[in-house]
Parts: sequence; structure tokens; C-alpha cells
Amino acid sequence: MAEYDTISKHLIQTYPADFVRFTLGRADVEIRAILDPEIPRVETRLTDSLIRVWIDGEEVLVHTEFQTTDSRDAPMPIRMASYIIRLIEYYGLPVYSHVIYLRPDAGRRDEGLYLQKHPDYPVVVRYKVIRLNEIDGQDIVEGDHPGLLPFAPLMKRPAGMTSEEWLRQCIRRTDAVSLAQAEKANFLGGLAVLSGLAYDPNTITSIISQEGLMDAIMRESSFAQYLKELGVKQGIEQGIEQGIEQGIEQGIEQGIEQGIEQGIEQGIEQGIEQGIEQGIEQGIEQGIEQGIEQGIEQGIQESIREALAVRFDAGVAGQFADRIAVIDDLQRLKQLLHAAVQVNNLAAFQRVLDAEA
Repeated sequence: MAEYDTISKHLIQTYPADFVRFTLGRADVEIRAILDPEIPRVETRLTDSLIRVWIDGEEVLVHTEFQTTDSRDAPMPIRMASYIIRLIEYYGLPVYSHVIYLRPDAGRRDEGLYLQKHPDYPVVVRYKVIRLNEIDGQDIVEGDHPGLLPFAPLMKRPAGMTSEEWLRQCIRRTDAVSLAQAEKANFLGGLAVLSGLAYDPNTITSIISQEGLMDAIMRESSFAQYLKELGVKQGIEQGIEQGIEQGIEQGIEQGIEQGIEQGIEQGIEQGIEQGIEQGIEQGIEQGIEQGIEQGIEQGIQESIREALAVRFDAGVAGQFADRIAVIDDLQRLKQLLHAAVQVNNLAAFQRVLDAEA
């Protein structure tokens, strides 16, 4: 789920005012700074977003975590209590903490509360829970918060509107935002990836193609690599499924000719084997057409360089090009891509690049 986390962090850092006003439900907020998400203490912890704002005559920290599923490492109340206490300790400021659940079925049991019930030593830490599928999406589509538009397909659609109609409306509204071509492609690419949490990928790509936007997204968006990888995965899965079905049919036909008992046994075995082989071949062919030939590793390397060049000075960011080019560990490259999108400066990116080098 790393891609959803990366896109969410990129959007909140690019449009902090939209997210702060959305999470707090207020417009009278002044953004002071986007802070480094690292909390330097005994062990390093990274929050998803940390923004210093001015509200009601005082400075506060607005802390946001994005979750696609229920927390698996530790219960969310424990994680949030840990973040909140550490932030108060380190910054000495009030903390307004939120967790935004992206997937429709996530966070159902999260009450926004950590509670230690011991009668002599009670501990209470509260935070705000936001489930996107409970938010009225039409308010976002019609409002003036462009940074939230890529999340709109995950929100509650208007009564009487089908899911496909709602997705198409969100895509058209996002395409209508006045942005530079590359930035708009990133917007639409982020919307396409996030929509995969609630929509069938074939539906997403079909609507984007019908709207004439697929080519621009694949050329310009820094998230295009995720879409290519998704296409490869779909191609392999569809190929295997189709191949197995064809193989089973062929096996049954051969079995009938050779005798019901022997024929069905041999035919199904041969059919499954042939189906898997044909499925893998078809899947690989479809995957190659959608991006394998460009190289997954090279694509991520290019995405890292583009992200650094767009967010920071291109000449200075170029100093990392040679080091990035020789990295062939896919997980390492994804880690660096996440860092390139969310760090606040090149020094922070270099720390991630130097780590475990």
C-alpha cells in the first residue's frame, strides 16, 4: 500500500491549507510551516504529515496519518497516542491529531481514543477519525479545495448517481482545475491510483481513456510507474485466468474422446498445465505492452530524478543521479521514491540515500 501513502503525503505537502481546513473544519487557519515528519528520539519515527499553523491566537501542530487498512503493526489508538506524546514533548506545542482512512471498510472500530482504564492511573488521548466514505464528495467537487480532488472518488457520492458516473465526474472536475500540464498529470495520476482502493482498475483506465487523458498521464505524471506496474499485474492475472479456462475446456474435450473416466482425469490435468503456461505467456505479453519493456527499475529511477528536479533545484538535485542509477534493489528504489516525494529538502533526501548504503 506504499503508493497510496506516498500520493497522500505528496498531496498534503503540496496543498497543506486545503487539508488543514478540511481536517479542522475551519477556514480561519494560517499555515506557518510544513515540518520534517521525522521525530528524533530514541528510535526514529515518521509521521505522515506535520504542519505548524496559527489558529485562535496560538501556534499548534496539525498532525495527520493516512491509513488504507486497519493498523497491523500496533492498534491505531496506541500508535496515535505515541505520536501525540512524542510531538508534544519535542515541539512543546498543542497537537491536533487526525487519522484519515482511505479504504471504505477501514477504521470501523477506531473510536479516536486511547484509554488506559486503571482507576488510579487513567490515561486518555483523543484524536479525530475521518473516514472518507462518510464525507460528502459533492462538497469537495464543488468547493475550492483542489488538493482534495484526487480523494473525491473515495468519498460518498450523490444519491442516485452510479459509482462510474461519480468517478467520471471526479475525473472531469480534476481535469478542469487550472494547473500546469505536468502538475495536472500528477493530479490525475494520483486520482487514478487512489481510486483503485474502491474501483475496478479496468473501470478507472476505461473512463480515463474515454476522456482522452491516458496519454498525458502516462507521459507526464510522476506516478505513471505505479499505473504501469498495475497494468503488468492485471495482464498476468487476466492471462492466467483466461489460459486456465481455455485449458480446462480443451482437457474436457480430449477426455470425452478418450473415455469419460480416463479422459476427464487426463484432460483436466493437461488443461490446467496448458492453461497456466498460456496464462503466464499472455500475461507477460500484456505486461510488456504496458510498461515492462521500459524497465521497472529504470522507471522508478527516472521518477526519483523527476521528483527531485521538480521539487528542488534541478542542477543541485542532479548530484544524486549517478548514485541512483547504480541501485538495482527494487525495494530500495521505492523507498527513495517515497523520500523524494515527501522530504522537505535535499539534505533530508541525502540522509535517506546514505542510510544503509
